[in-house]
Amino acid sequence: MVCGAFFIIGLTGCATFKSLNAEVPLYERVFMYSGTRLDWAALESDNVTIRKFKAEPPGYPLVDLPFSFALDSLFFPLAVSAEIFH
Repeated sequence: MVCGAFFIIGLTGCATFKSLNAEVPLYERVFMYSGTRLDWAALESDNVTIRKFKAEPPGYPLVDLPFSFALDSLFFPLAVSAEIFH
């Protein structure tokens, strides 16, 4: 039951999808571990970095951090090609 609650809270806001779907021009987007960076900026209250992503960080960034890291790691090969060719 605790694991189920942990997963539900983690799905309340995925920083990876929020950062990749932001209204930012393609040449200004950050692709490499963007969700992990957004979560970390929210944990440190780094408003400059949060404004750079132009996305609202999740409500529970510490809970979302491992999920975003896993998803960013899964998307890493695509992120590398997006960074090279954009």
